[in-house]
Amino acid sequence: MSESSIIWLSLVMLGGSYLAGFLPLIMNLSEDKLQLVSVLGAGLLVGTALAVIIPEGIRALFTAPASSDHQQNDSDLHSLIGISLVLGFVFMLLVDQCTRRGGGKEKSFTATLGLVVHAAADGVALGAAATTSQADVEVIVFLAIMLHKAPAAFGLVSFLLHEGVEKKKIGKHLLVFSLSAPCLALLTYFGIGKEGKETLSNVNATGVALLFSAGTFLYVATVHVLPELMTREVNYSRLPTTETTTTNVSGLRFKEILVLVIGSFLPSLLTTGHQH
Repeated sequence: MSESSIIWLSLVMLGGSYLAGFLPLIMNLSEDKLQLVSVLGAGLLVGTALAVIIPEGIRALFTAPASSDHQQNDSDLHSLIGISLVLGFVFMLLVDQCTRRGGGKEKSFTATLGLVVHAAADGVALGAAATTSQADVEVIVFLAIMLHKAPAAFGLVSFLLHEGVEKKKIGKHLLVFSLSAPCLALLTYFGIGKEGKETLSNVNATGVALLFSAGTFLYVATVHVLPELMTREVNYSRLPTTETTTTNVSGLRFKEILVLVIGSFLPSLLTTGHQH
């Protein structure tokens, strides 16, 4: 991949993810509709991690140049799949706990941080793919990243709106998220020397980077976004003059479950066209 190509791909990624994330900000949604949009966003987060990133990561791993011992190579790669996913999940767990212990901020900050780390790992994956001579892997990795960056941006902004974060702050969160992948892609591509590029081609760091990012993604979706949507506060006011009482309601309504399921399956339906 030429230098101009990686620059253009990075710009497309920046613009696409920012526009996708901007959509919930310009929609005038009631609290009920916002909840549905947030649930759809959560479904997209989970679906893209399980149906797009992990399969593409595994595929990228197995397109590495074959070693002399096929059986040993396959065995090592299978172990690497699980290790990469767990490392990503544990990494986000540690980041999350350090943030909280350091007097850290609200859930919105942690969710944004998680997705920024995930997006940064995506950028490394794209940069690593661009350094290899495998054109099909480069294109597939880019498509996979674009297909989940858009719903991730949409899901992030929906979650932040649900948390009651100001729109100006949400815009800043979105900009940081949108910039993280393109910046890391360019940094990885231009920061690796010729020897480094050859090494990346041999060990196929693209697959490892994608699987690591999938682990971070799953942590954010399952530990932060979904639990927040499962338990919500409902305000009850008996009389206009009396104070409002707040009750926690757990679980999702039927239509919310339906939207969550649709959101979870949507990424796999979208990627069907570019699977082999």
